[in-house]
Amino acid sequence: MFAEMPERDVVSWNSMISGHASCGFIDNALEVFSQMQIAGVRPSEYTFSIMMTHVTSACYGKQIHGDMIRSGMNLSNVVLGNSLIDMYGKLGCVDYAFGVFFTMEEVDVISWNSLISGCHRSGYEELALDQFFWMRATEYSPDEFTISTVINVCCNLLDLEKGKQTFAFCFKVGFFSNSIVSSAAIDLLSKCNRLEDAIRLFEELDWWDSAVCNSMISSYAQHGCGEDAVQLFVLTLRENLRPTEFTLSSMLSSVSIFLPAEPGSQIHSLVVKLGFASDAIVASSLVDLYSKAGLVNYAMKIFSNMGVKDLITWNTIIMGLAHNGKVFKTLSIFKELVSKGAAPDNLTLAGVLMACNFGGFIEEGMIIFLTMEKEYGIIPGEEHYAPIVDLLCRAGRLREAMDVLAAMPYEPGSVVWESILRACVIHEDFKLTERVAKRMMKLVPQSSLPYLVLARAYEMRGKWESMIWVRKSMKLNGVKKIVGCSWIGIQNHVYTFNAEELQPPRGKDIYLILRLLSSEMEAEDYTDNLTKVVLRR
Repeated sequence: MFAEMPERDVVSWNSMISGHASCGFIDNALEVFSQMQIAGVRPSEYTFSIMMTHVTSACYGKQIHGDMIRSGMNLSNVVLGNSLIDMYGKLGCVDYAFGVFFTMEEVDVISWNSLISGCHRSGYEELALDQFFWMRATEYSPDEFTISTVINVCCNLLDLEKGKQTFAFCFKVGFFSNSIVSSAAIDLLSKCNRLEDAIRLFEELDWWDSAVCNSMISSYAQHGCGEDAVQLFVLTLRENLRPTEFTLSSMLSSVSIFLPAEPGSQIHSLVVKLGFASDAIVASSLVDLYSKAGLVNYAMKIFSNMGVKDLITWNTIIMGLAHNGKVFKTLSIFKELVSKGAAPDNLTLAGVLMACNFGGFIEEGMIIFLTMEKEYGIIPGEEHYAPIVDLLCRAGRLREAMDVLAAMPYEPGSVVWESILRACVIHEDFKLTERVAKRMMKLVPQSSLPYLVLARAYEMRGKWESMIWVRKSMKLNGVKKIVGCSWIGIQNHVYTFNAEELQPPRGKDIYLILRLLSSEMEAEDYTDNLTKVVLRR
C-alpha cells in the first residue's frame, strides 16, 4: 500500500518506520528513514522519537542525533532532550547523556529519571545515586519511577543502609502503595539476605499484583525455597493474576531444585497454554530445567525450536549438555555458535572446557584455554583454570597442572587445589600431598578433605604423631567430616539418604515396598542380581 501511494507525507513515512521498528526490523527502519530524507520529506519530532526509541547501536544513535541537529530541531525542547538522554542511557553512552542534559535549558523529573536510569543500566551505580542526591538538592520532587530505580541501584550495590533511607522517604511521601516501589523493595531485602523481612513486607501489603508476586516468587527461588514459591504461584493463579514471562521463568528456576520433573512439566504445559513458548527467557529456563533433570533430549528439542536465541540461551544448552556428559554435542553446539558470528563469553568457554574435561580432550581443551584471550578477548578466570587443571590431573600430567597453577595471576581457589590434591594421592607424591593439604587447610579451614587426606597419608607411612596432630587440629577447628547423601523424590517430597545412616527416613516402608516389588519380579522372572544384593544389604 505504501509503495502504491501517489503522495507520501511525513505521517505515511512515520507509519512505515514505526511498523518496521516495532517488528524488530531496525535496519529496515533506518533504510526507510534514509529514503524519506532522499525523497525530500523533512522528519518530524515524532520521526526522531520513533528512531531513538528503537535504535540498538551507539553508532546509529549518534547519527540520528546528528540528523536532528542538521534538521534544525530545537534540542533544548524537554521532550526531545529527554528522548536523547534515554537513548544514550540505554546504549551505555553515559557521557553523551550528561552532555545532552547539561545543554538543556529546562529539565523536568523525566530528565532526571532518564539520567539516573541511564547510569544504573550502564553499571555506574554510585554515579546514579549521586544524581539522585543532586536531584533532591535542586528541589526536584522524585516520583515512583525515580524511587524504584534508586532502590534497584541499592539492590545491585547490596547497600541495605541506603535502601532503608529510601524506604523512609517512600513512607514519608506515600509511595509505598505503588507496585513498582514495593516490588523493588522486596528484591532489595531478598538480595541483602533479609528474606524474612521481604516476606513480612509482602504479607503486610493490602493488595497483590503481578509485579509484587513476581518479586516474592523470585526471592523464594533465589533462597532455595522452592515449595514456598510453588505455593505462592498456585495462590496467584487462584486470585486470577495472569502469570508473566518473568513469573514463569522464576517458577521454572524454583522447581528445578526438585528431583521429579513433573512440576516443571506442568509449568511447561502452562507456558504453552499462555503462548509464552517462543519467549527467549522462558525457553531458556525450560532448557535449564530439563538439563538439570537429565532430560537432555527435551532440552535440545526446545533449543532447536527456538526462533531467536541469545547468548544466555546458547550458554544454557552448552552448560546443560556438559553437565550431562554430552561432550561431543557440547563442542558441536559451540562450533555452531562461533560459526554464526556470535561472541562467546566467560560462561560459554567455562562450559566448553568443562566438556573437554569430562571427555578427556586434552588437546582441544588446551587450545581453547591458551587462545581464548586472543580469539575472544576473554581473560581466563577461576572457572576456566579449574577444568583445565583437573583435565591435566586426570590425564596424569601433574607437573603440567602445577605449571598452569604457577602461571595463574591470582591465588587459586579451593576447587583447583582439590584437583591437585586428588592427583597427588593417585600418584603417591607424599611431599606434594603434604604441601597442598596444608595450603588447603589455610585456604578453606572448614573443609574436611585436606585433613582426611593428610591423616591417611601419615597413617600409611607410619607417622603416627603427625596423624594424631592432624586429627586433633581437625577437632580443634570444629571441622566435621562431610557425609555423602542421595535424594529420591516421591510426589511433592524429597527424601534424603545419608551414607552413614543405618535406618533412613521411612526406611521400613521403603524396604517393605522393595521386597514386594522383588517378589513380583521373581514371579515374572525379572529379578536381577542388583535387586538381590540390595535386599541382602
